[in-house]
Amino acid sequence: MGKQPAIATTFTRAVSRRIGASLAHVDAELARRYPGDPGTRQPVHTVYVPADAASAGTVRAWGDRALAALDEHAPDAASFAAVLGLPDALAAPVYERVRAKLEREPVEDLRIDFEDGYGVRPDAEEDAAAARAARLLAGGPGGATAAPYRGIRIKCMEAAVRDRGIRTLDVFLTGLMEAGGPPDGLVLTLPKVTYPAQVTAMVRLAEEFEEAHGLPAGRLGFEIQIETTQSVLGADGRATVARLIDAGEGRVTALHYGTFDYSAACGVAAAHQSPDHPVADHAKAVMQAAAAGTGVRLSDGSTNVLPVGTTEQVHRAWRLHHALVRRSLARAYYQGWDMHPGHLPSRYAAVYAFYREGLEQAAARLAAYTARTPGAVLDEPATARALSGYLLRGLDCGAVDPEEVTGLTGLGRAALDRLAGRPGAGVASGGPA
Repeated sequence: MGKQPAIATTFTRAVSRRIGASLAHVDAELARRYPGDPGTRQPVHTVYVPADAASAGTVRAWGDRALAALDEHAPDAASFAAVLGLPDALAAPVYERVRAKLEREPVEDLRIDFEDGYGVRPDAEEDAAAARAARLLAGGPGGATAAPYRGIRIKCMEAAVRDRGIRTLDVFLTGLMEAGGPPDGLVLTLPKVTYPAQVTAMVRLAEEFEEAHGLPAGRLGFEIQIETTQSVLGADGRATVARLIDAGEGRVTALHYGTFDYSAACGVAAAHQSPDHPVADHAKAVMQAAAAGTGVRLSDGSTNVLPVGTTEQVHRAWRLHHALVRRSLARAYYQGWDMHPGHLPSRYAAVYAFYREGLEQAAARLAAYTARTPGAVLDEPATARALSGYLLRGLDCGAVDPEEVTGLTGLGRAALDRLAGRPGAGVASGGPA
């Protein structure tokens, strides 16, 4: 071949250097504000238990009560699948995994509640409960609570309860230090946030505690509950959620939607307060856009329709809960709240069916992408990230097994992490032991 002609250009290297220098601050801001997914396992749900009701046996009791509900109201795969409308091919795999999960790890994220679920108590009583919570939640995930993620929800930063919330946080964290330090999987929840300054106040408390006890800077993170209208739209007409994340100075780990407080604040009648109400969809869409790329996780709220009573009543509540969880998953809300042990079967059934029904298609698309094989769908790197993320979430919650994914894609966990843009660190998988 002959010599290729030189490609003509106009811009000099100096032009590129000047542009790079002018955008250096933007590059730094993008890296700081949008670090991407942290690569850790995200629990599929959060269980809130009032502080006076929490005990070392809480998690096991929830699992046993959920198994008892299955035994009474859906004792086999066929009956459970018929209640929820699962296809025949998923009936046995989902049912078997649900039962195994309830036996092994019924609760993925436990929150001992000192806010609405606990109420206002004498100071001495709440002090004692906070100290007891620290003893219950100290240690590793194989300890008394047997939940990989666990922590407390304190009272909010509003004037009427601020001092009490701060003291409960202090008693709890100090108790953890006396027991050996904050455990892995520790989660702190700040409810009813209205202004960014309240998030900043939580940051200052975390800094004070870390400095006092010689903890690494940034060791204590926290999640924010989005359950006031002001947390979505401020008095100045500006969207607030992104400002709350920014006020967290890198410590905000998640945003949790509060179904009933937010709906009530919007004037929604009690009978219509639900995670699928239009006001909920609006709030969660704002949360989603604000959190995208920041590494801050999202959680949906809960339903207050409990699976109790007759078999017909339990089946009706399971169908409702299953549909709501499915709806959230399709909208990229991969976590939610569960208010009753009877919600666990429908939660895990919805999660496992969601990942198992799409396993083969997602794996085939990802395998074709990595092999550069032409197919009916032309996937791009962003879609490959989504496909990898889907498979990783299925692995983390135990819906699918590593052998299944590797067999279908030819990819191991490390390769999936790379394709998903995740560092691949975090709490161990929730898959079958």
